[in-house]
Amino acid sequence: MKVGIMGGTFDPIHLGHLATAESVREIFKLDEILFIPSARPPHKVERQITPEVHRLMMTFLATKSNEFFQVSPMEFLRDGLSYTLDTMEALLKKFGAGSELFFIIGADSMADLFKWHKARELVSKVHFIATNRPNVEVDLAEVKNFFGESAMTHIHPVSTPSLEISSTDIRERIKSGRSIKYLVPEVVEEYIIKERLYK
Repeated sequence: MKVGIMGGTFDPIHLGHLATAESVREIFKLDEILFIPSARPPHKVERQITPEVHRLMMTFLATKSNEFFQVSPMEFLRDGLSYTLDTMEALLKKFGAGSELFFIIGADSMADLFKWHKARELVSKVHFIATNRPNVEVDLAEVKNFFGESAMTHIHPVSTPSLEISSTDIRERIKSGRSIKYLVPEVVEEYIIKERLYK
């Protein structure tokens, strides 16, 4: 199995997430993309995150029309902060020997990868696909300097459709009464309205 991993708070999930995931699936010929909403990401502990049930439901709704997209609540079932390494090790055990995981992140996150929990060990076990972001480029020389030459076989910069959509902007739009149509799937917009989220 070659499995793409799309992690994030998905607060809310939007069309940028979906377009990126589908593009990466095709480019790397992945068997599936697993969306994993994060429970308690260490870098966002200071921000009030929407309750897990809503973020999980929005992710299910957004991905249900694509047969290659799956959703896992696994991080919600674990106590403590959500470290990527713990999640990836659990998935490697689940998918078994010979499976490969391809963790999809933006170029902006790739620039900070060396700060992640046990980053070198993580890169040795999982492929990282760094998707382009506006005005952000991955400094491969800096990445190689920190992770070493051998790790570069696990790091893949790639160009995907560039949709400048952010969850932060969507939340702010809702708060100020502006439209989010065509930024999120219609079923997600309907769910947000029904549950009165981000007011």
